[in-house]
Amino acid sequence: MRYRILPFTFFIILVFTISKPSQAAGFQLYNLRCQMLTEPVGIDVPRPAFSWEYKASQANQDVVQGAYQVLVATSEDKLTAAQADVWNSKKVFSERSSWVDYKGPALNSNTRYYWKILVWGKRSQKPQISRPVSSVSWFQTGFLRETDWKASWIGLDRSFAWDTPDSSHSRLSARYFRKQIKIKDKIKKATLFFTGLGLYKVYIDGKELGDQELSPISSDFRKRVYYNVFDVSHAFSTGNHAVGVVLGNGRFFSMRPGEPGKWKQGIPTILNYGYPKLLFQLEIEYENGKKETIVSDKTWKVTANGPIRSNNIYDGEVYDCSKEMPGWATVTFDDSKWKSVDLTEAPGGTLHWQQSLNMKIMNVIRPVFVKKKQDGKFLVDMGQNLVGWVRLKLKTGHQTPVVLRYGERLDDHGNLYTKNLRSAQATDSIYNTADRGIDWQPSFVYHGFRYVEVAGVPALTVNDLQGEMVYNNMKTTGSFTSSDSTLNQIYRAAWWTIAGNYKGMPVDCPQRDERMGWLGDRSVNSYGESFLFNNYHLYAKWLDDIADAQQDNGSLPDIAPGFWPGFITDNMTWPSSYLFVADMLYKQFGDKNVIVKHYSGMKKWMAHMRTYISADSLVEKDNFGDWCMPPESLELIQSKDPARITPGGFIGASYYIKCLDMMSHFAGVSGKKADSIYFAGQRASMIKAINKKYFNPTDGSYANNTVTANLLALAFDIVPLSRRKDVAANIARVSADKYNDHVSTGLIGDQWLMRGLTQNGYFDIAYKLATNTTYPSWGYMLKEGSTTIWELWNGNTANPAMNSGNHVMLLGDLLIWYYEDLAGIKAAAPGFKQIEMHPLVNNNPLSFVQATHESPYGTIKSHWNKDGKVFNWSIEIPANTEATIWVPAKSRQDVQLNGRQAFIGEKEGCYLYKVRSGSYHIKSHLK
Repeated sequence: MRYRILPFTFFIILVFTISKPSQAAGFQLYNLRCQMLTEPVGIDVPRPAFSWEYKASQANQDVVQGAYQVLVATSEDKLTAAQADVWNSKKVFSERSSWVDYKGPALNSNTRYYWKILVWGKRSQKPQISRPVSSVSWFQTGFLRETDWKASWIGLDRSFAWDTPDSSHSRLSARYFRKQIKIKDKIKKATLFFTGLGLYKVYIDGKELGDQELSPISSDFRKRVYYNVFDVSHAFSTGNHAVGVVLGNGRFFSMRPGEPGKWKQGIPTILNYGYPKLLFQLEIEYENGKKETIVSDKTWKVTANGPIRSNNIYDGEVYDCSKEMPGWATVTFDDSKWKSVDLTEAPGGTLHWQQSLNMKIMNVIRPVFVKKKQDGKFLVDMGQNLVGWVRLKLKTGHQTPVVLRYGERLDDHGNLYTKNLRSAQATDSIYNTADRGIDWQPSFVYHGFRYVEVAGVPALTVNDLQGEMVYNNMKTTGSFTSSDSTLNQIYRAAWWTIAGNYKGMPVDCPQRDERMGWLGDRSVNSYGESFLFNNYHLYAKWLDDIADAQQDNGSLPDIAPGFWPGFITDNMTWPSSYLFVADMLYKQFGDKNVIVKHYSGMKKWMAHMRTYISADSLVEKDNFGDWCMPPESLELIQSKDPARITPGGFIGASYYIKCLDMMSHFAGVSGKKADSIYFAGQRASMIKAINKKYFNPTDGSYANNTVTANLLALAFDIVPLSRRKDVAANIARVSADKYNDHVSTGLIGDQWLMRGLTQNGYFDIAYKLATNTTYPSWGYMLKEGSTTIWELWNGNTANPAMNSGNHVMLLGDLLIWYYEDLAGIKAAAPGFKQIEMHPLVNNNPLSFVQATHESPYGTIKSHWNKDGKVFNWSIEIPANTEATIWVPAKSRQDVQLNGRQAFIGEKEGCYLYKVRSGSYHIKSHLK
């Protein structure tokens, strides 16, 4: 049995009456600081925000909220409008149903609060037609003050003979802790507040708590440490019990402590925070009213002489069955030979209840084949590049060590290819299995792999092992399919790529000696990802990582958390993700608080970057250029051709202008009118300066007329209005004449490529780029056998030092284009309160698209098909929202549209209507 971890989220179904007693609609209640799960919610902020979602039957059109009332109390009995003893918002006439701030008195630590919502609906402009009441839910507060923590940090600050802690490939065994405790009476409530660094597993009487893996999520532990909370009320009865903890290294104890600094002299390549340590605080409330606190302290016992002999995220895990300690986490175990723990220094960071849900095993797949090689080893093909590990199950053990080596590719001879892993050994080893069977998977490492080489077993079949995919426990919120198989395959590969690289933060790759949170990889990409996943918490947490990594002078690194401490280049493009991700969270999830929270940090960075202003009145600071654009030779990583390389000065200057635009908007959202005017003025001035230096009026191009340069100028509204068509024509001309309508952009240009072409009249080129299967293209990757997206367009031929087979960055804005332009699902107001549905149908080779997206207000559906000139479109709009739909038709009279709607005009060959929530079926004839 595993006891439930209390996450930061819940999801509950409620019922209310819409208009008549027979017209029922569902009503979903959740806190948008959290994901949508059937769990109670935990918070460690004194003033949370509430959100709720109608789940109206799609037969009920025009379902709109007229007023709401939030009630919060210390018990269910007091949760009435007359008795709510914590907060009663009173009746508020508003359609607002997300991010409603708590305005009651300060909340207490470690306290359960009960809450519900009363909602009055309005329909057909008739308010207050009913007062639905949600069912009751509750949330739990964490420790809101540092003084609430009574526990001591404990660990074992030393290594042992079998460890090699100072080598360039560190080996440090897992630490096993135990404590026997006595429960004095019948428990009413027991809550465990816990963290173990780098990674942990916790047991009570030998039973593991929760189903989380690789927990807690990582951070710069000097600045911020995350703890998890478990409801263990049913884990204890009166009498003696044992608590056991295993600590792995994770990113706390460095994978490369002995490696000299790569990036800056005298600074280690990867930070080492010290030996693993834990913090344990069990808060017990007995039925007789008494309370007790049990904490980590000097009385705990520890050993490092257990079966996990080494665990290194890059290199793998070593497990020795002969060192197993049966029953070590139970009361009857003899720990007399174990050591007393060390009271250790705190890691330095402030403690926070972890908002992002932990990682867990999210998918299990079987191999497609197992082949025995001439050397007696077995080669396993999972059929899919995934991130996690292999679970090996064998009925009998073996005298020789069982060794599993992981890789993404095979070489020309059909052997495991590992050169692209660089120094990562990616190997798990199991020793001394002769007297037992094997049922094993690693505890504290993960691998990026499609292929596994298994040595040390005489026989192996597809039934003996399975691949377990591990990523943050978040809901897949999008679906997409179309009449084009290449588009569908790319979408599937994108899903596997994105999900696999969610590791408590968005990492660049899962397989080699890197796995870092590169900011440039996720700026616009995070926006596309948000259509597929409810990734709010992961990216809100990552903004905190970025803020924690900011230097005193305002400088931001290119990587966060700052595990590579020497990698600070004062670059414009990569750190700008601080702004882009905040903008995404506001646009896609409706959270303006994230902008307000980080506004001062973003403003400080902009002021720092302005210190680099050039004689041309521009901030032309760039370090990486249009990273990984397709080179002229298949063997190259980076192009050597100046005509292909967009000048870094132009990239830096244009990105500073875009950031000024976002800062002006953020200042407005934050109520800082003077700042908004200031940033807008700076932007206008710099647009004049950049056009003076980089615009070529003769041919209407920017810089050296690369596709990326012209795209940025258009996307950032730098181009004079009268010359936009000329600049767009240059993109089309260069794409056709020089690149045969194939991708010619790298990480920077990719982020604006598909929308830039489409919005400027070249949907046909965008479609070709998306469906090409020859180099360079996304389709080429799949044609070459990839099941995830590559780091390089030529990832199968370039130097192995940089050819990750599982990398998000080259997706650019492709997924945004899938949803907003092909499916026609776009947020027209923050959080999809207003929706724009405008699928590009005319001159589109696709015969159908089917897509859904679960927005904060509910599911949005767009299913359309063309049968000759007949257009059929089925859509669903969530309750309490409004959509503008664009219907392509040869005349308004030709449009067949059921339900209530308001015609608002004609534009671009479409007829526009406003509709409220519900299901609609549209039919028209195309021109």
